[in-house]
Amino acid sequence: MNFEPITKWCHHFIQNHVLPGDICIDATAGNGHDTVFLCHLVGSQGKVYAFDVQQQAIDRTRARLQEKQVHCFYELILDSHAHMDQYISSNTVSCIAFNFGYLPGGDHSICTRADSSLEAIKKGLLLLKQEGLMTLCIYRGKDTGFGEQNALLHYLKNLDSKKYFVVLSQYYNRPNHPPILALIRKL
Repeated sequence: MNFEPITKWCHHFIQNHVLPGDICIDATAGNGHDTVFLCHLVGSQGKVYAFDVQQQAIDRTRARLQEKQVHCFYELILDSHAHMDQYISSNTVSCIAFNFGYLPGGDHSICTRADSSLEAIKKGLLLLKQEGLMTLCIYRGKDTGFGEQNALLHYLKNLDSKKYFVVLSQYYNRPNHPPILALIRKL
């Protein structure tokens, strides 16, 4: 059975939001797909910051950027997304993309955790400018468990509706534990 990856849905919303010259964050660089996508959207006048705690992910992202001959300003940061506020000013970011879980093709024991992911979301919301967009691909199941998913969904449900617009979407008829897509728009 063929399913559209959840990241494609994220890209659909992101491409309708990000403009040339914007500042964006790939909060979980992974294999660099979102970093490359964001770089193409912001163009030569924008900037993309990509975070990951694994050197392997930073190396893969750098290789993908070189392979795709990306010509935007980008910074690859070997650090937790929970520290993004140490690198970027508040109210300046147009879009932040998260893919929770583990590095595809990497060690499944190294994965995002609820505490640092929640901290990253909180700090990311402060970095977003008005009308900024945050996308969250929440992967769950046997490798990463449901703890992170439950913590993230609880946090999102309790965000102030006067400050943030939150939408959840998921594959309803997909087997096992399909990923959940969350979109947050800062009002």
